[in-house]
Amino acid sequence: MSNFDIAKIVDTSDQWIYERTGIKNRRICSPDGGEYPTDMACRATEMALERAQMDVNSIDMILFASVTPDMQIPNSSSILQTKLGITNQCACMDISAACSGFVYGINVADSMIRSGSMKNILVVASEMLSREIDWKDRSSCILFGDGCGVAIISATDESDPSRIIATHLSTDGTGKKFFEKPIGGAVTPYTKEILEEDDWYMKMKGGEMFKVATRTLAANAKAVIKKAGLNLDKIDWMVPHQANQRIIDTTGSLLGIDSSKVIINIENVGNTSAASIPLAFHEAVDDGRIKKGDLILFDTFGAGLTSGATVFKY
Repeated sequence: MSNFDIAKIVDTSDQWIYERTGIKNRRICSPDGGEYPTDMACRATEMALERAQMDVNSIDMILFASVTPDMQIPNSSSILQTKLGITNQCACMDISAACSGFVYGINVADSMIRSGSMKNILVVASEMLSREIDWKDRSSCILFGDGCGVAIISATDESDPSRIIATHLSTDGTGKKFFEKPIGGAVTPYTKEILEEDDWYMKMKGGEMFKVATRTLAANAKAVIKKAGLNLDKIDWMVPHQANQRIIDTTGSLLGIDSSKVIINIENVGNTSAASIPLAFHEAVDDGRIKKGDLILFDTFGAGLTSGATVFKY
């Protein structure tokens, strides 16, 4: 869906959207089925298993990060287990940490593997945000797209240099009002009246989110770099959450990192929440920019207000 398509729905233009967000296109799942979050996750996992030359039953656990699961019950990780044909009864858990979900998932996986309880963990981030957007709200419908990315995190022997070096996770719950969807939970369940009012969508205060996002992304990056015992100039690539081009640019300026070392793909996919970092990372690996042995910084921020950063050697 291009900006020109959006302009047919709400009062906006390609130029207005691009100047404020850096977005020109976003992908939208079919509402007719076959492209739901677990469907995307199934296809992405099959690709990952093929690349890793692994059998599906070698997966010990599925961590599924999403704010748009297929349904409330059962969890999407359990649904995905069945779609993949896994028969080993691996552990399944969903994570709801908004845009930070993938980074949280990676580090839950890292901890589980380091504890010795698991060997191979599938971390999924799959979002169908088009289902939660008010397509009459110009301030939000221009931002979001649908997408999925997965990673298989595995135990390795000492000879393999690939490793997660440091992690910094944080949350500031006082900012929850900046991005919320209060309708649909135990406090305010869906009712006929609410559905008729057509006002149950995600709500975001863009200005407030912009200010706190840039400060937090920069602070988290500095914190995790310090934990890793590194300097920022040693980082080969920074892969930030693809929320908004201006947020990414401002964060880069605050950190003093060269823009040529920042992976950005928001122009053609939009903000895909938890899926944005694995999507951007995947593209950069596929096109040859990111190579084995590179030092990578993941940096993310989302509703909650959750945030996190991870440094690892690919």
